[in-house]
Amino acid sequence: MSHQARKRFGQNFLQDQGVIGRIVRSINPQPGENLLEIGPGQAAITKPLLQACGRLQVVELDRDLIEPLRQSCVGLGELIIHNADALRFNFAPLGLEQPLRLVGNLPYNISTPLLFHLLEQSARIADMHFMLQKEVVERMAAEPGGKDYGRLTVMLQARCRVTHLFDIGPGAFKPAPKVDSAFVRLQPHGEPLYPIADFAAFGRLVAAAFSQRRKTLRNGLKGLLDEGQIQAAGVDPQARAETLSVAAFARLSAQLLAPLHSSAEIPNR
Repeated sequence: MSHQARKRFGQNFLQDQGVIGRIVRSINPQPGENLLEIGPGQAAITKPLLQACGRLQVVELDRDLIEPLRQSCVGLGELIIHNADALRFNFAPLGLEQPLRLVGNLPYNISTPLLFHLLEQSARIADMHFMLQKEVVERMAAEPGGKDYGRLTVMLQARCRVTHLFDIGPGAFKPAPKVDSAFVRLQPHGEPLYPIADFAAFGRLVAAAFSQRRKTLRNGLKGLLDEGQIQAAGVDPQARAETLSVAAFARLSAQLLAPLHSSAEIPNR
């Protein structure tokens, strides 16, 4: 497939056969699974995935890639192509009968908004395997207390188990990106680890807490929670957001729905 990578689509096509093999082994696709690939590009992992499971859906925005993609996969299995923008695509209906396994070399310029879009549909998703900028994966998998720990970390780990699988150098792609990449696994929690009643409220609170990292929670959450409500959640009002566990953020968000300081039962983690 000869195609000029387009900067506006954030295209960097995977070429390294060793990396491709390692990715496919990590995904471990099986016949009959409900697999969907986001951004198949030049079919580097599309073909081995389709051969392994016999049926594969893909979401591809670039119209010029559709027909070459179709032709390159002839005889390998059933390929269903959705010519759509993944940021606006509704994945949930495709996982109604069987949860989706999502795979993709995500365009780095839309990776964070796309992850948030997928979180909203995580009830229909079994797992996600994505190639992303290494710096983003480090933020996704971070522990409290470090510089990488932030809003993305908390929002993802509230809903998913995040596993940083391995790193990938720029030379594995054409054209080579200017950053290192990493491969990550996201597994939505089957049973919620944290009883978050309202994810929209949780998101507002987490965004406010991290909007100015140097501020204490007492100042950063002003207008959302007062000092008494923060203390009622078992959290020090003088603490900074990056020191709090996901469970602590869940307890804080419960206080948004409990203005009379009635404490929610959320496990300490």
